[in-house]
Amino acid sequence: MTSLTSRIQKWPLSSRVFHWISALLLLVTWFMILLHDNLPSNTYIGLHKAFGISLLCWMIARVLNRVVTPTPPPVIMPKWQLLLSKISHFILYALLIAMPLAGLLMSVYGGRAVDMFGLFDIPVFVSPDRTMARFFNDVHTDIIWPLIIAFTAIHIGAALYHQYIKKDNLLTRMK
Repeated sequence: MTSLTSRIQKWPLSSRVFHWISALLLLVTWFMILLHDNLPSNTYIGLHKAFGISLLCWMIARVLNRVVTPTPPPVIMPKWQLLLSKISHFILYALLIAMPLAGLLMSVYGGRAVDMFGLFDIPVFVSPDRTMARFFNDVHTDIIWPLIIAFTAIHIGAALYHQYIKKDNLLTRMK
């Protein structure tokens, strides 16, 4: 296989769908919390939670897809960049699972079930505990949130760097 071919070989369709729907779910979840913070309605916090749990389930399915789906060869780059790429992807996956999980635990420790779009509730499955609710709130908002922003910016920045500075057609692989 030539180096040009390995540079433009696409990820399998399932991986591309998981990638872009993950990004969409994350954006919608962020948008719902922005609406909640800026409008008087409590509807948006419920939607924020439902989309967050949807993202959690989607990410679990995405990890399973990643394990069983073949991957294209990596874009040609220095070994240190490849290592940083693998580490940053792993961290981003972990954060996208940990964030909604911490949000769920914050809700249930706060004694609140999570309404899933009016279809069903995730019940309170632990004894309510304000200290634990506060702990998971802090993890959710003060630790994981800034890390997701940072690693999302790194991910997008690296993709743009490869596409427009290195000109190695990296973005074509995920279209």
